[in-house]
Amino acid sequence: MPGTQTRLTDFMPYRMAITSNAVSGLIAGEYRSEFGLKIPEWRIMAVLGDAGPLTQRDLVRATLMDKVAVNRACKVLEERGLVQRSPNEQDGRSHHLELTASGCELHGRIWPQAFEMYQKIFSAITPREQEKLRAILEKLLKAARTLEGEEK
Repeated sequence: MPGTQTRLTDFMPYRMAITSNAVSGLIAGEYRSEFGLKIPEWRIMAVLGDAGPLTQRDLVRATLMDKVAVNRACKVLEERGLVQRSPNEQDGRSHHLELTASGCELHGRIWPQAFEMYQKIFSAITPREQEKLRAILEKLLKAARTLEGEEK
């Protein structure tokens, strides 16, 4: 391509995406086969397990998944009895979603496995490198959100 100085494999957003997909895919393999959850469904459960009740809008923001993916995952989780809706007192047009007792139990079984796989993967870098990576990712996310705000 004319004017292109770098190859795709050198393009940092691409490297970040394929690394993220590889890590997520490896962890997902654990809960997909044993618990029948897809990545978006587990992502919703993980966020709700960590944050407590949230609206679908909050889940879109927290997961950076699109509205349709969040809606579809929430529907599946509701049908399986893992998530329930309750009225949002602050906004009658939306609902809070939260893990049911079954959802909490399943989250409690999956999380240790996901964390163990995370530890295996991240043992490839030192604790200091992990902290640096965490700080760099935070800076990049903040920059992206700032730019996103400027574009709206």
